[in-house]
Amino acid sequence: MELRLPEGFRCAGVCSGIKLQAGALDLTLVVSDRPAVGVGVYTTNLVQAAPVLWDRQHTPSSRVRAIVANSGNANACTGQRGMEDCRRMAELVAQAIGAQPDQVLVLSTGIIGHYLPMDRIAAGIQQAAQQLGQEESHLLAAARGIMTTDTRPKLACRTLLLDSRPQIASTLQEADFGQKAAQKHPLPLGPGFHASDQGKADPSDGQTLAPGEAASRPPKQQARQIVITGMAKGAGMIAPRLATMLAIILTDAPLDPAAAQDLLAETTEETFNCVSIDGHTSTNDTVLVLANGAAGGEPLSEAPWQAFREAFREVCQELAKAIAADGEGATHLITIHVRGCTSRQDARQIARSVAESLLVKTAIAGADPNWGRIVSAAGYAGVKFNPNRLTLRLNGFLLFADGQPAHFNPQEVSNSLQANRHTLIELNLAEGQAEATLWTTDLTTEYVRINAEYHT
Repeated sequence: MELRLPEGFRCAGVCSGIKLQAGALDLTLVVSDRPAVGVGVYTTNLVQAAPVLWDRQHTPSSRVRAIVANSGNANACTGQRGMEDCRRMAELVAQAIGAQPDQVLVLSTGIIGHYLPMDRIAAGIQQAAQQLGQEESHLLAAARGIMTTDTRPKLACRTLLLDSRPQIASTLQEADFGQKAAQKHPLPLGPGFHASDQGKADPSDGQTLAPGEAASRPPKQQARQIVITGMAKGAGMIAPRLATMLAIILTDAPLDPAAAQDLLAETTEETFNCVSIDGHTSTNDTVLVLANGAAGGEPLSEAPWQAFREAFREVCQELAKAIAADGEGATHLITIHVRGCTSRQDARQIARSVAESLLVKTAIAGADPNWGRIVSAAGYAGVKFNPNRLTLRLNGFLLFADGQPAHFNPQEVSNSLQANRHTLIELNLAEGQAEATLWTTDLTTEYVRINAEYHT
């Protein structure tokens, strides 16, 4: 599917020499040709990097013009100089595009405790400003410019067609670079675990047509098109409540600042905050949204707003899953689905306990159906439940029920884990109707190597 920028946005990714790798892209610039609504959500870590503090001061806003991001240096724990460098980045971008410094948001990611090489960054900003463009190649370069230990850029896109008639909205197309590798490894089908079918819909309004129905429809009035495009980085130091991840989501939809902030907060809770790789919450994690209204019209409401919310959630979820799938050294993307709880908070607490268990992670890495580790991780999550009502399935195979192990073939389950990059852990407490899903990865020796050598 086509990747595209929303109307009125340009971007670039360049090599400014921050990273040690020769030629590595490490500076990204995104510019709106008009003032945009800008909102953000930020790390919950008490130790916060200079760009997080800067962006908190300048969002929500209705007049953001640009986002500048660097990778290879977090500008965290750098004191007053770090804040001055962050401000200088905003000033340099503002000068280059004809804006004010408070209209520029800043992102940084990389090693903590090092000062930014501002001479290189200044030159990089000038270079990026001269290379701004709207092509897919510009978008890919921008996504690569925020990568650190990521193995691939993470991008997702949705296009909505909003009819001039009320109550009509549909998703036309989607694109997701971050999930392409994962699509080559479909979920294994164990007993009772079935893939869902997808029906074909009329691309003009998302409704399935009966034979001959299209000819009887009245001609449609002119519609407006809205694009939502997101890029993200993250592969390690990932935990619920945001992590060492950055995400930029752009749209040409007309949005109210308060509504945009609420939407981002609620969507983050359901997507980015449902990813855990190593349980370590970073100093820099940030998700920023720019909505410049270039698609025209009044701020979205009613059915168009609901359609936009759903497409926005899909973009965020794809980016979140792409982050988990690209976990440092990971050989498995693990989906943990907990259901049958009395509250969603209980379900998330159990899922998080399983996701952050090193013993569960290493068992999956070794293709070991050691169900006891999963059950015990649920048991120490701090949620009261009756173990005799708990059931556990791994890749669709029933491993535990009625307080005792089920009859299964360990080698068959192990083969399923070995043959598939995707792993599904399903826990049912049979205590209520609430459920939650988290995404995580296994833990391999490669993760240890990457993080042992990261600074050197």
